[in-house]
Amino acid sequence: MRPQRPLIIAMSALDALLALAIGLAIPLLPLTVLWVTRFDNGLGWDVYFRASTDIWLLGHGVDMKVTLDPALAGSFGVVGADVPFEVSIAPLAFALITLLLGIRLGRRAVEAGTTYVGPTAAIVTFSSLAVLLALSAIHPNVTPSPWQSFVLPSAIFAAGVIVGARGEVGRSGGRAEALQKAVTKWVTGLPDVLRAFTRLSIHAGGIATALLVAVAGVMLTATILINFATEISLYEGLQGGLAGSLAITAIQLLFIPVFVVWAAAWLVGPGFAVGVGSSVSPMGSLLGPVPSLPILGALPPTQLAIGFVGLVVPIVAGFIAGYAARGRSASEYAFADDRQRRLLRTLTPLGIGLFGGIFMGVVSWLGSGSAGPGRLADVGPNGLMVGAVFAVELIVGSALGMVAPRPRKRT
Repeated sequence: MRPQRPLIIAMSALDALLALAIGLAIPLLPLTVLWVTRFDNGLGWDVYFRASTDIWLLGHGVDMKVTLDPALAGSFGVVGADVPFEVSIAPLAFALITLLLGIRLGRRAVEAGTTYVGPTAAIVTFSSLAVLLALSAIHPNVTPSPWQSFVLPSAIFAAGVIVGARGEVGRSGGRAEALQKAVTKWVTGLPDVLRAFTRLSIHAGGIATALLVAVAGVMLTATILINFATEISLYEGLQGGLAGSLAITAIQLLFIPVFVVWAAAWLVGPGFAVGVGSSVSPMGSLLGPVPSLPILGALPPTQLAIGFVGLVVPIVAGFIAGYAARGRSASEYAFADDRQRRLLRTLTPLGIGLFGGIFMGVVSWLGSGSAGPGRLADVGPNGLMVGAVFAVELIVGSALGMVAPRPRKRT
């Protein structure tokens, strides 16, 4: 095993390099095509490379401080464009890609025979390259947050590596197995009631949140298809040509997870904002000037006659989660007597609402931020409001699911 360790370190470092290169190539390739097709605009390829790096860092949660040239800011006609502003809304596709590649790398590194060396080499390599990228992106006009640039991309990748390695580490023996046994012993030392209640609530709350996000994704797809003509007209109005249209499409695809979060917040009820003072919810839409992004042509109209029907989705998701929790409660609460079991089943909807609200609140927070100067400083849902409303809806829906009659078994 020892002679193979240098090879494993080299392969893990190479995989980390590929994980970073794949994410960076997503914005860099279309921007390079744009540079080639518009070579006469006087911009060097380094400008497009810095832009790709900024997009990649932004996709990992790094805030950007933008300072526009006075002449360029005046041409936009946006209030506040002439002063430095912050861009913080993240195209979450980058973080998701980095996380998934980290999970794959962690699993492969541990399966290759190293418990710590392979994952550690991968994390160190990725972190070092991320720091170099962050340093190369520093520019007076667009400056990423230094500490976030050094911490967030590496933390996301490290989390993926740890998750991927976790399934194998516990069987590898030595200190890793001892650590897993120690954690397991601590968890099993908690009261049975707390462990069972928490486990069942997290499971059912996760089911409800996943159902809501899945329905939101389907609804977003249908809305984009229905408003296809409006989106095409917005593409034509931008007059970006083939290369520009491809770049705009690539940017929109990277923001698809954010748009799914917005759709989920709309289904919950509070909705989302597309600028300070705006609101898009089932009760109606109040919009001012919005960015000329083609996908925003799918925004619902001012008044949507059947918008309130969307509020049924989180209730139904809570009902399904409560029904599933009731089926699992027999095994989870097997240690308790009849009186304790009835009490735990009564309290379970509260736990489902609590954890489901936390999950949805975090997801909504990830899908919000600042998208530009002036009124664009507030874009996306209010995570606290969405989480609180979703928790109440889950409590109602899961309580109905817990008391719903189950089908009788025929002999």
